[in-house]
Amino acid sequence: MNFSEPEGYIDSAEAPLVPQNGFLECSFRVTVYAGYGVELQVKSVNLSEGEVLAIRGEDNGHLVTLANQTLLVEGQVIRSPTNAVSVLFRAFPDGLGTFQLHYQVFMLSCSFPRRPSFGEVAVVGLHSGGLAHFHCHLGYELEGPQSLACLNASKPHWSAPEPICSAPCGGTIHNATIGHILAPTSPRSPSSGSVACVWTVSAPEGQRLHLHFERLALGEKQRMVVYGGESNRSAVLYASQPGSNVPFEGVISEGNALRVDFTSEDPSREATFNIRFEAFEKGHCYEPHLQNGNFTTSDATYNLGAIVEFTCNPGHTLEQGPAVIECINLRDPYWNDTEPLCRGGWGQGGGLCLEGGCSWQWGHPDSQPCSHLRRRALHGGWSHPVPQLAGALCGGRGLHLEGSRGGGEANLSGHPASDILTVYDGDDLNAHILGQFLGSGGPQKLYSSTPDLTIQFHSDPAGLLFGKGLGFTMSYIGLFLAAEASRNESCSDLPEIQNGWKTTSHTELVREAKITYQCDPGYDIVGSDTLTCQWDLTWSSDPPFCEKIMYCTDPGEVEHSTRLISDPVLLVGTTIQYTCNLGFVLEGSSLLTCYSRETGTPIWTSRLPRCVPEESLACDNPGLPENGYQILYKRLYLPGESLTFMCYEGFELLGELTLKCILGQPSRWSGPLPTCKVNQDSFEHALEVAEAAAETSLEGGNMALAIFIPVLVVSLLLGGAYVYVTRCRYYSSLWLPLMYSHPYSQITVETEFDNPIYETGVSCCLFSAKLVGS
Repeated sequence: MNFSEPEGYIDSAEAPLVPQNGFLECSFRVTVYAGYGVELQVKSVNLSEGEVLAIRGEDNGHLVTLANQTLLVEGQVIRSPTNAVSVLFRAFPDGLGTFQLHYQVFMLSCSFPRRPSFGEVAVVGLHSGGLAHFHCHLGYELEGPQSLACLNASKPHWSAPEPICSAPCGGTIHNATIGHILAPTSPRSPSSGSVACVWTVSAPEGQRLHLHFERLALGEKQRMVVYGGESNRSAVLYASQPGSNVPFEGVISEGNALRVDFTSEDPSREATFNIRFEAFEKGHCYEPHLQNGNFTTSDATYNLGAIVEFTCNPGHTLEQGPAVIECINLRDPYWNDTEPLCRGGWGQGGGLCLEGGCSWQWGHPDSQPCSHLRRRALHGGWSHPVPQLAGALCGGRGLHLEGSRGGGEANLSGHPASDILTVYDGDDLNAHILGQFLGSGGPQKLYSSTPDLTIQFHSDPAGLLFGKGLGFTMSYIGLFLAAEASRNESCSDLPEIQNGWKTTSHTELVREAKITYQCDPGYDIVGSDTLTCQWDLTWSSDPPFCEKIMYCTDPGEVEHSTRLISDPVLLVGTTIQYTCNLGFVLEGSSLLTCYSRETGTPIWTSRLPRCVPEESLACDNPGLPENGYQILYKRLYLPGESLTFMCYEGFELLGELTLKCILGQPSRWSGPLPTCKVNQDSFEHALEVAEAAAETSLEGGNMALAIFIPVLVVSLLLGGAYVYVTRCRYYSSLWLPLMYSHPYSQITVETEFDNPIYETGVSCCLFSAKLVGS
């Protein structure tokens, strides 16, 4: 008889029995649409000894026995792996047994796809039309399709084999921003056993690259070289040597390109390295990185003066580095310390949420059941309870069950035909049956479609050898599912907290989902930082809150020094004064003050200083320049002290007038020794002054002569006029009429000229006239 309806009954009363080899036989076959399976439930069964009732499924053209008369009990459910199932009934002619089976369709699904190593898989539905998306971790490449589809068939299957993630041997990366260089997963050449990989990474123009060695473990015949350019002729930034230390702070390129060469001549050893690279702008510090943690920064561009504060994820602690670093050095900015590490503690979580499996054994004297599996007792015909297990996983996961029976370490029973192991896809016996096993058998694998699983073990006491069976062994592992949880099967959402934030482990707040609270920098969390959605859909505790931190951590002692603390509690405003012992000099600030920040934990005003021997940091006297001298000459100068140079008169100083001792290992002067040279400009100026003086003297003499001669002439004229007027006024015959009119009428002919006075006056006047005329 053939059935194709989605639901119906198979009844022995309706069986068209056909004689066959002394028996009466009848076959029933149920076939439904592709993508659906057939679920049979035993309503009643009453068979005589020797009669056969076998339920068989079809898988790849072969019949697979799912159950037979030795297993069937009322209420039992059997599921077919494909869209077809057959029932064979064989009875004796003289006495017919009876049975009734109820069947209905259910939707088949694809098996859960394997997660690729070094990658992840996200499943959006396991039924026909469902998708599985694959991606690889940073640094790995996907080999195969990125997405698979669950295809509708008599037995649904994925559209292609699952892809794998592999690390390539070498490659070229242009316009790099951030990424990883990983040890190649299949590096060896089959012929030689050697490997040579070259990675070239280039960032956009105007940027630099930072290379951080997250992990590096090389063998004696393996070597890695990092070049500061695209060719192997560039400057070597790092070269591995046997026993050499790996630079914890990484290496930084001068330009925008790096090259990493890896060679191995050891075919028996695989390389292990994980190198992270990132590009950053010149004149800035590179962006820090903290695995298993996060950080906050005062400047998203990481310019000079930027401060970064690190915090670890729950379950991790901060190690091997400070919690706060700062971008320093104006000329070539860099972080004043390396990034810390966040190390995880022991495994977290509980119950079936563990990624690792749990093993449960029944019937073994040394077995220890998993503490998070619930055990129930089902009373039957036994003199003692029949065990049943009901396991519950975290919301959003499924179960992968592996079991072994017989022939090995764990036998199901001494009499195979009397023991039954049934696995239900749910939390009760009404759930669909994933599988049913009897007797001895090899390892089996089952995948649940829900987070709950129930396991029932049935045994006939009459079949036990000496009243004792050997039992069975099962192990399971939790798998993630991408199915969306129902709203009424999830916890209520929790509020945000002031001065903090929250993160969730699942998109939906299903059972076992976790919410983790963290506070902003400068705040401490008060209360539980991780809350779990419990099975009764309540949270494990109340939400915490964030409290402002008003104290600094103790910066510690400084070797070879003493310190004076103003407040032992180290509240905001506390000062610590460090003083070095005799013979040591302080490197750094001597006074530290705890101050509060708007967005961050209170910190000290500067880093912890150091006390170092004076001679180890002092600069030697650089010497005297020729034709020059020093001011305040000393043999040694401490960092920060200055030395001034002067030149003798007539010489000019070329170079820095003052040099400063700069701290370093060793300390150095801020510039080269200056020199004193003859001042050519001063000599030429002296010549010009002399020439100017000579010209000035000559011009002065000419001017004096020009003034003296006219003055002399005028003086002579005036003197002669005066003598003439005073002595020869009335006797001169050479009187000039132009001066004034003379009354000639008063002079007569008879005037006497024989007077000696007049004669003298005449001769005098004649002499004067001559002088005037001349």
